[in-house]
Amino acid sequence: MSGLILAPLVSIVLAATPPPEFDPNTVTPGPEGFVAIALVAVGAVLLAMDMARRVRRNTYRAEIQERLQAEMAAQKTAEAGIADKD
Repeated sequence: MSGLILAPLVSIVLAATPPPEFDPNTVTPGPEGFVAIALVAVGAVLLAMDMARRVRRNTYRAEIQERLQAEMAAQKTAEAGIADKD
C-alpha cells in the first residue's frame, strides 16, 4: 500500500533532481583523504587496545580484592574459633 503512494513521489523527486555539475571522476579524496582515514583507523585500534588493557587490569584488581577479603574473613573466623576454644 505504501509503495503505491511513494512511487509517484519518488519519481517526482528523481525527475526534479538536477544532474551533478562536477565530474565524478575528478572528485576523489586523494592521498590526503587516505592518510586521514588511516590515522583515524590507527587511533581507533590503539584506543581499543588501551581500553581492553584497562578493563583487564580492573578485573584483576577486583578478583584480588575479593580474594583478600575472603582470606581476611577466614582469618577472623579462625581467630574467633581459637578464642572460643580457650
